[in-house]
Amino acid sequence: MFLWSSALADQDWIAYEPKDGPGQGKHVVLIAGDEEYRSEEALPMLAKILSQHHGFQTSVLFSVNEEGIVDPDDQTSLSGAEQLKSADVIIMALRFRNWPDEKMKLFVDAVNRGVPIIGLRTSTHAFRYEDDRETSYRSFNRFGKEVLGEDWVSHWGRHKREATRGVIEPSAADDPILRGVNDVFGDSDVYEAYPPADAKILIRGRVLSGMKPDDPPAKYTKRRRSDRKEQDINDPMMPVAWTRVQKNESGTENKIFCTTMGAATDLQSEGLRRMVVNAVYAGLGMDVPERANVDYVDPFYPTMYGFDIFRQGIRPSDHALGKVLPKGE
Repeated sequence: MFLWSSALADQDWIAYEPKDGPGQGKHVVLIAGDEEYRSEEALPMLAKILSQHHGFQTSVLFSVNEEGIVDPDDQTSLSGAEQLKSADVIIMALRFRNWPDEKMKLFVDAVNRGVPIIGLRTSTHAFRYEDDRETSYRSFNRFGKEVLGEDWVSHWGRHKREATRGVIEPSAADDPILRGVNDVFGDSDVYEAYPPADAKILIRGRVLSGMKPDDPPAKYTKRRRSDRKEQDINDPMMPVAWTRVQKNESGTENKIFCTTMGAATDLQSEGLRRMVVNAVYAGLGMDVPERANVDYVDPFYPTMYGFDIFRQGIRPSDHALGKVLPKGE
């Protein structure tokens, strides 16, 4: 049975009752679980947009401690995993998770049903089961490379020193996911990434010389980790958003949208939010709006990314409709 956010004061995940909209009857499950880029702040914001502006039923699952308080450092925790049984779309922002097999199975079952998957930032390295860990799902250590289209390679731009300007790939200008997208900026750095040949690149990331949207492009050369050859930092620019279709082990197909952007601070960019919302529509085979409404439902003041600086004492219910976290540091 599905429980709405108004009844979740003591629950370790949160759901949002949808308003009328095209998404009626579709369930989007958003999974927050990374230690650095504040997915625990970003995904409730996106879930509110999808439910209140577009009519999707949304649930946000978290990493929590034994008291039900959000703790992104707990790589074994996944709250509300049962919600994955009814997921029509998964939006994931994960890093090095190693959930218990009974919870991982629910994720794998959803993947094998063929649900569309939207992967943000560190989801390229979503899972890490160490060799001494007993699990049936060690193969999912390769989920980034084999499903989303890339694993962790390197920070291509200088971390916390060089921001990202999204540049639309000319051949993808008419892609529905880019409908209404004309300005994409993130203060996280460009990742080194080499999506497979079957991927359609939508956006490339121009490395900027600073952390502001109007900073000029960076100018220097850098050695690629892939083949150790040097290139100009922006020629060619690395892909930062792409789509592909992946046939999973059950024989069904998952429509994939992956972006290596996606810090909570990045998602202050209207263009980036619109790409994610558009990807939900596109993944479900729905008509993508000409200019999807991605206005915040409640004010959004994200914390700057970094390790060991997540907000303390926050419960999922603190993200209920009408509640606003104070401005982050």
